[in-house]
Amino acid sequence: MKIDPHKFFDILKYDSKDPLLFNSSFFLIFFGLFLLIYLALYKFNTVRIYFLTIFSLYFFHKASGWYVVFILLAAIFTYTISPYIYTETNKNKKKLLVTISILVNLLFLGYFKYTNFFIDILNDVSSLKVNPLKLVLPIGISFYTFENLSYTLDVYWGKFKPVNRFIDYLFFLSFFPKLMMGPIVRASDFIPQINKEPFINNSQLSEGLYLICSGIIKKMVISDYINANFVMYIFDDPGKHTGIECLFAIYGYAMVIYCDFSGYSDMARGIAKWIGFDININFLSPYQSSTITEFWRRWHISLSSWLKDYLYIPLGGSRKGKFNTYKNLFITMLVGGFWHGASWNFIFWGGLHGIALALDKWRIATFKKLRSPFRLPNGLRKAIGIIITFHFVCLCWIFFHCKTFHDSWVFIDRILFNFRPDVAGALFAQYKNVFIVLIIAFALHSIPVKTESRFQLSIAKWPLMVMVSYFLFCLYIAIELKQAQAIRPVYLQF
Repeated sequence: MKIDPHKFFDILKYDSKDPLLFNSSFFLIFFGLFLLIYLALYKFNTVRIYFLTIFSLYFFHKASGWYVVFILLAAIFTYTISPYIYTETNKNKKKLLVTISILVNLLFLGYFKYTNFFIDILNDVSSLKVNPLKLVLPIGISFYTFENLSYTLDVYWGKFKPVNRFIDYLFFLSFFPKLMMGPIVRASDFIPQINKEPFINNSQLSEGLYLICSGIIKKMVISDYINANFVMYIFDDPGKHTGIECLFAIYGYAMVIYCDFSGYSDMARGIAKWIGFDININFLSPYQSSTITEFWRRWHISLSSWLKDYLYIPLGGSRKGKFNTYKNLFITMLVGGFWHGASWNFIFWGGLHGIALALDKWRIATFKKLRSPFRLPNGLRKAIGIIITFHFVCLCWIFFHCKTFHDSWVFIDRILFNFRPDVAGALFAQYKNVFIVLIIAFALHSIPVKTESRFQLSIAKWPLMVMVSYFLFCLYIAIELKQAQAIRPVYLQF
């Protein structure tokens, strides 16, 4: 068979219509070739680090084109300024240096992500009519900016000594499994692993296999199917649909965004396991939460813990009285909402969660002092808490996912005032397969975390051929049920 070299090199180039992502068909071949080379090099520490860094940058180029330059600039700047922050003894100069570092990183992010948002506000409140800029948000910039900030602040607080080699920092920032959509990894957790000889035992191999297969099923089978065949159709124009359609669309979206983002995070963690690195867990069955506080301990854990350590606690946390505690929670979640995107929808979404967290904090402080003669059984109380928490989160998802603030209120209006339960039979008949997949997804999600962990550990005892068969079976299911048009991951836009 003759191979056309031009076509071969075309495949290796960046294609804006077909970026390289974990759920793309080409990635399987691409990653397979990478593993073969990596296995030959992994015992040579310096060569391994350079190879992984170059591969990560090339992977990012295949996913985002020339925007790879931005991660190089971000790494150069943060690496260069951090030693000066660490060694400076004058407090004022030290504060000035860390402020410069934070501002440069935030301005870099803000220019691409928020410029047009503020132009729109300026146009609304003044007689000026400034044309929006033609900006495209670089993939992954929100994630690696937060990694830069956490590194800088840890250095400033003396919690972490700056790395000596630029290649180590660039490798940390560009590590391809987590580069585009997280988890947000901290330098203090990752960099110590770089110069250790990778030791991949059977446990890591099986855990990686489980995570990759779990991610494939979540993203390519469950999330994409529900999204393409039901959720996208309703959210495109909620005013055309009945309240019951909108209600089940938001139930569907709750599972779509969870399976999409956690699926990608699982694949990132699994791939990292296979090459000898551990990156932090990002989701822990969040819809099993019985309070909103618990939800944020289980949902997008790397972001919520980042906001807690680098924003909530520096603001004062819960140290300065109840009012300040509630205020700090609210501000932290507003920032978390704004981090997701330049939109009033995201700000409102963050504000709702901020209010809910403050109210939950107040509830805990108030009711633990009261002794009620009537107390519900723990199981029933937890079940009621799960139902209430899940529906509050679903309410917030409406603002998160609707295209405009107006559409969000239309969505809610349809549920409240045009519910139409009489169309339920026709709805379930028309979307029978979607609802079957949705029920299976919620059933799988309801499996206790301990049970899931036991299954994960049991894979390590399987013969190699059984592991391979399990992997190929998951791939087969994903390929068979894959949507004709590839659906990009939800968090790619952030």
